[in-house]
Amino acid sequence: MSSDRLTERRARFAKGHRAEWLAAWALRLKGYRILAVRHRTRLGEIDLVARRGDTVAIVEVKARATLVAAMDAVTPTAQARIERAADLWLGKQPDHARLSLRFDIVAVLPRRWPVHVPNAWGSA
Repeated sequence: MSSDRLTERRARFAKGHRAEWLAAWALRLKGYRILAVRHRTRLGEIDLVARRGDTVAIVEVKARATLVAAMDAVTPTAQARIERAADLWLGKQPDHARLSLRFDIVAVLPRRWPVHVPNAWGSA
């Protein structure tokens, strides 16, 4: 891999980590408890797992120029991957029967507070 491509890749990686950190703090300030960050399963990765009461939000974090771009970046293929990873995570929770699961997006936009979109996809 060329030096320029490696530098660009590292910059994107760092930007993603900063976006996840900002998203986690925005959710904490809304009363969520962050249960996992970058949770890896054999079926994929979940950016954030947040809980408030009996509701668990599986959160995809996107750093984009606009909210529309962030929403469009979570493709149906990505949604399916995240849903499969969430099923694995949920199955390992001792109180899984009483938990309500939903899929959210947090868009980290330039010079703005992160935008939380609850129930971005899936059943309501």
